[in-house]
Amino acid sequence: MTVSIAEDARALADDLVDLRHRLHQIPEVGLDLPRTGDAIAAEIRALGLEMHEATRVTGYMAILRGGKETAPGEPRPLVLLRADMDALPVSENTGLEWASTNGAMHGCGHDLHMAGLVGAMRMLSARAEELGGDVIFMFQPGEEGHDGAQHLIDEGLLEAAGRLPDHAYGLHVWAGRYPAGFIGTRPGPMMASSDTVGITIIGRGGHGSAPHEALDPIPVAANLIQQAQVAVAREFSIFDPVVVTCGQVHAGSAANVIPDEAYCEYTLRAFSPHTRTRVVRRLMELATSIAESHGMSAHCEHTPLYPVTMNDADEFAFCRDTIDEVLPGRWATQDEPMAAAEDFSKVLERIPGCFIGVSAVPEGAEAADRPFNHSAKATFSDDVVADCSTILASLAYARLT
Repeated sequence: MTVSIAEDARALADDLVDLRHRLHQIPEVGLDLPRTGDAIAAEIRALGLEMHEATRVTGYMAILRGGKETAPGEPRPLVLLRADMDALPVSENTGLEWASTNGAMHGCGHDLHMAGLVGAMRMLSARAEELGGDVIFMFQPGEEGHDGAQHLIDEGLLEAAGRLPDHAYGLHVWAGRYPAGFIGTRPGPMMASSDTVGITIIGRGGHGSAPHEALDPIPVAANLIQQAQVAVAREFSIFDPVVVTCGQVHAGSAANVIPDEAYCEYTLRAFSPHTRTRVVRRLMELATSIAESHGMSAHCEHTPLYPVTMNDADEFAFCRDTIDEVLPGRWATQDEPMAAAEDFSKVLERIPGCFIGVSAVPEGAEAADRPFNHSAKATFSDDVVADCSTILASLAYARLT
């Protein structure tokens, strides 16, 4: 029966692509997405689904109640399917006829995610009487660094259907890197954790001609940047790697002025919870000790963002087998995790599930030559919208029948 879902998705493709194009032209950044939210809410209402709306951000949980009875005394299975709705603060440079013009851009493919989940919502609604359980469709804002999933969790919306779901599935499209037709993921860590650490080296300013009369924080900041990479190479296992990137350095205002302070901001990535904790602690220890060795001090601010996106092993096997049946020959196990981060990880901390990658490279194009997600020139093939609907709908249908 899941094979017929793929056929129905192809039949819906033109309408779903039209929805994708409309969403692409109205990108909104962050947690407040009024136009995008209105478009999604209209789709939910058109199907007559039960809808729970977030009160502090733009977010929706739509609930489909299956019509098939379960055995007396047995809990009804509950499956969560998720799409993110927000865009990036990037001015689009794709040349598409339906490109955005408002200074924001769906440069990470969230317009495909939304259209794909709407397609799954339509197809599962048409099969409601066959479902021996319920589906909750999660449309969330703020994935791009605004912790949108956590906002919905804090409002209790993961339990909108009456309890926590039994299974959770989401997907992400890739503009490049993976060849056309690729669908896959891996068991265990699929994407990295993400933390930001801001470090202020506090010295004592003075005249640039007399550094001996001051405490210059700039060489200390430079030393920290170097020693952080030494720590990565010498203190962390290559089999449980970390990424430590200093993306911002700010200090000084003139060539002949030694500033009072130098500021460095780091992004940290890890693939296990233990190593995530360790790398954050180690960077702050380095900052403190290097500053103190030069008679200065360091002020560190840690902002935890997203945990490791961890796929449950049993859920991975279920996704592999289901997708290989409905879209034969497309599945490929991902060799290694990605160092990007995802707030769907917060859902997977609470619910066993799986996060799946889908190539949106057009047939015949070379994946390595394509601008990747977040580029102002990133493009995603419309052909993948039906695939996204098929994947999400098939996973829920297979779990509930």
